[in-house]
Amino acid sequence: MPDILHRVGIEASASRVFAALSTKAGLAGWWTENVSGTERVGGVLQFRFDDHGGNDMKVLELLPSRRVAWECVGGAPEWIGTRVSFDLNQADGECKVLFAQRGWREEVEFMHYCSTKWAVYLVGLKPSWRPDAARLIPMTRELVVVLD
Repeated sequence: MPDILHRVGIEASASRVFAALSTKAGLAGWWTENVSGTERVGGVLQFRFDDHGGNDMKVLELLPSRRVAWECVGGAPEWIGTRVSFDLNQADGECKVLFAQRGWREEVEFMHYCSTKWAVYLVGLKPSWRPDAARLIPMTRELVVVLD
């Protein structure tokens, strides 16, 4: 089964990055503002993207400052059953985020699109708490950088 894998380094503590990945307020700062649900292991988070649909993610793991993992339980058919994980490692003054979306049934064009979008969103993690940084608007058709 094919997987989507990314790595991004963020000049922040692992605890701060963990909060951005594990709380509704944190997730709303970099993925989609329309997030609801239960942010605990066994809970389901609902992510909506206006006219672009959304996905429901069951929270599998929350290991503070180390790991966040979900399983897609609702949304795009290609996503159902995939597992998303964020592994965090503090080193050399930054938090390294190893991202994976594993378990795609087959390599389809939508997977390539999602890989690109995940990369854009992950780069957007830093500006989620740094108002002086450039911020990305990931749901537009084009990549737009807005300087505050």
